[in-house]
Amino acid sequence: MSNNEIELKIKRQDGPESSPYWERFSVPYKPHSNVIFCLQEIQRRPINADGKDVRPVVWECNCLEEVCGSCTMVINGKVRQSCTALTDQLKQPIVLEPMSKFPVVRDLQVDRSRMFENLKKVKAWVKIDGTYDIGEGPVVSQTDRNKAYDLSQCMTCGCCLEACPQFQLNNDFLGAASFSQVRYFNLHPTGAMNRDERLESVMGEGGIADCGNAQVCVEVCPKNIPLTESIAEIGRQTTWEIFKKLFFK
Repeated sequence: MSNNEIELKIKRQDGPESSPYWERFSVPYKPHSNVIFCLQEIQRRPINADGKDVRPVVWECNCLEEVCGSCTMVINGKVRQSCTALTDQLKQPIVLEPMSKFPVVRDLQVDRSRMFENLKKVKAWVKIDGTYDIGEGPVVSQTDRNKAYDLSQCMTCGCCLEACPQFQLNNDFLGAASFSQVRYFNLHPTGAMNRDERLESVMGEGGIADCGNAQVCVEVCPKNIPLTESIAEIGRQTTWEIFKKLFFK
C-alpha cells in the first residue's frame, strides 16, 4: 500500500436478487478526506485494484454534513455515516459494506422504506391541518423543550436498527427510532391529544414488549439521542395504558 493512496475493500451487489461479492480499489490520498471522497474518486475513475474497468460503485448521500442520514453504511465493521468517516482515522484497507438490516438496492445503497412505514404506523405527526386559527399554543417548560430538542434530531439514518439484535430483515420489530418518535410526539402538548393512539400502535406485535434492552442503539446513534431513555419512557407509558384499560374502561 502506497502512502499516496487509500485502499478500499467494498462489498458489492449488482441488484436486489444478485449475490454479493468483494472488490478492491485504490484512490489518491488526500488529507482530511472522508469516505464519500473515496467513492466519488471511484465514480470519476471506475478502475479496480486489478486495473480492470468496472461500473462505478453505487451509494447514497445528500447533505454531506450528518443531517440527512442517507449515507449510512458499515465502515470497518461499524455502522456510521460515511460523510463524517475521515480516512485519516480509519484502518486500511477501509472495508465498506451496506447495512444488513435493510434490503440492498445495489452495492452500498439500501432501501430504508421500512423506517418511514414504521413512522406511519406509530402516527409520528401532530394533527394540525392549518385550515383554521388555533390561536397560541400552550406554554412548554424549558425542561420539556430540551427533551424534545434532543429527540427531534433523529434523521432516520438506520444506525440504531442496524446495531439492534431484535431488528431483523424479515421481522416486524419497530425499533428504537420509532419508539423515540412516539415519545417525542407524546411530549408535544398538541400531539399528546393522540397519545393513546400512538401507544396502541407500539403495544402489539413488534412493539415495545419485544425490545430486549440490548442498549447498543444508543451507542451507535450519531446524534447521541437518548434512545434507551425513550424506550424506558414508552415502556412506562404503555404499562399505564394497560392499567387504565383494565381498571378505568
